[in-house]
Amino acid sequence: MKAYIIQPPYSADLSKMDEYFEKKLELLESVPGDADIIVLPEYSDVPCATATLEDTLAAYAKYHGRLMDACREAAVKKQAVIFVNAYDDTPTGLRNTTFALDKEGNIAGRYYKRHLPPSELYTLGLDNSYALESEEPYTVTLYGVKYAFLTCYDFYFYELFPKIAKQKIDVIIGCSLQRSDTHQATEIMCRFLAYNTNAYVLRSSVSLDGSGDICGASMAVSPDGTVLANMKSDVGIACAEFDPEAKYLKPAGYGNPPSPHHEYIEFGRRPWLYRTAGPAVTPTDEFMPYPRVCAHRGFSTIAPENSLPAFGAAVAMGAEEIEFDLWWTKDGEVVSIHDAVLDRVSDGSGYVFDHTYAELLKYDFGVKHGDKFRGMRIITFEEILKKLACHCVMNVHLKAKDDINPISEEHLKKVIALIRKYDAEKYCYFMSGNPAMLEQLQRLAPDIPRCAGAGADKHENLAEKAIRYNCKKIQLFQPYFSSNPPEHVQMQIDMCHEHGIKVNYFWADDPDEAIRYLEMGVDTILSNDYNRVARAVEEWKKTKQG
Repeated sequence: MKAYIIQPPYSADLSKMDEYFEKKLELLESVPGDADIIVLPEYSDVPCATATLEDTLAAYAKYHGRLMDACREAAVKKQAVIFVNAYDDTPTGLRNTTFALDKEGNIAGRYYKRHLPPSELYTLGLDNSYALESEEPYTVTLYGVKYAFLTCYDFYFYELFPKIAKQKIDVIIGCSLQRSDTHQATEIMCRFLAYNTNAYVLRSSVSLDGSGDICGASMAVSPDGTVLANMKSDVGIACAEFDPEAKYLKPAGYGNPPSPHHEYIEFGRRPWLYRTAGPAVTPTDEFMPYPRVCAHRGFSTIAPENSLPAFGAAVAMGAEEIEFDLWWTKDGEVVSIHDAVLDRVSDGSGYVFDHTYAELLKYDFGVKHGDKFRGMRIITFEEILKKLACHCVMNVHLKAKDDINPISEEHLKKVIALIRKYDAEKYCYFMSGNPAMLEQLQRLAPDIPRCAGAGADKHENLAEKAIRYNCKKIQLFQPYFSSNPPEHVQMQIDMCHEHGIKVNYFWADDPDEAIRYLEMGVDTILSNDYNRVARAVEEWKKTKQG
């Protein structure tokens, strides 16, 4: 079969919009009639590099309809499958979309770009709601050929390649811009992709002002890594002829029968060495939708608080977020327990921080909850991360001997290091009412969000405290919350939202109470009775949406 890859001109000079769009249509029209596949680049309905949402939407409004009409006409006239990337206006917002058009000009598939860079998320505000749950790679089969897709930024996420390979793909369509990589780097990525998926890669990009060593590099690559075409900075059309059924087989280790590269690799794969949570990975705190119900100390009405049974039960029942408390032992281990003293939740006594970790392990931390949990030991922060990192958002309440003074930075650094070890920076946030600790955390780990809680200042100006320490959230505490006039509390909530700060409420175990706080604008309800409150909140959300 013959594939034609179009590489049109591109520039940051918006005065060239009309000229470059017409050139793109001219190139499409000039593709020979023997084409089986035609590929156009990313954002084909935005012919120059826009810097603002206003300019982007103006281009979309002006060119999108003409582009899609031209592609439909070309598909029918040339009897070719056409892949073109453009905006798709969906009920949930605009999406970066690669359209697959069959030979009758019908849209036979839509691939929505899975990885959006900051410019698309924050400047353009594109919809990314479809990428919040695990799913198999998107494929389309047309006329006996099976296609998969990557768009621009998607090319960098190599961990996706094994999943694509398992789909036994024939051709990967890559509509791209990639304006920061050299031609050599782009070629390396495409060859690596083709070799690891045993598929042909057809990549279409744009020629940035017709020169230079970035952007461009529209190419075709075969499964053995051979480059069939590379346009570099040339404007025009490249042709690659290949048999999609011709795959590359290599010796699966010395003396073994030939197999595709990915099958050889899968034989020896040990995912527990490098895949933090596999398919159980959830959206990060930034993308996890609101409102939420946070399982306070885990599902602590059915299992001992701050225990793996409580956390595991909550996550298994769908908790998007869990909360737990951390103290440091006498010898610097990080353990999960709420109280400073041991008496309420164990058969031990005295302060946590006056015991070594080995000493704490001698106590029973389950029997106070019930005989079925007899013999359960205190858990460390690392044990929580080993089981649950990236399975949920974690509200990490760092405890201190008082609400005012700094604590050992070595202690904080250990907690931060554990979060980084388990790749959980985007899943954790620190909760503290201690202003000195909030300042320490802001300095030591500015990338891990902070939540301002009530400390010695109770609830006085909690929103202002959050703003002062650049916190992403505040956590209202029920006794202080209820002692303030409702209008004062509402003012705090409104002030937080005006500054982009989310509001937690601790606690509500009664569903009706939880709903009242959500109606006031609270974003996350902390609850000990996770299941009952979460079900009520789900029903409330349905009434709001419908």
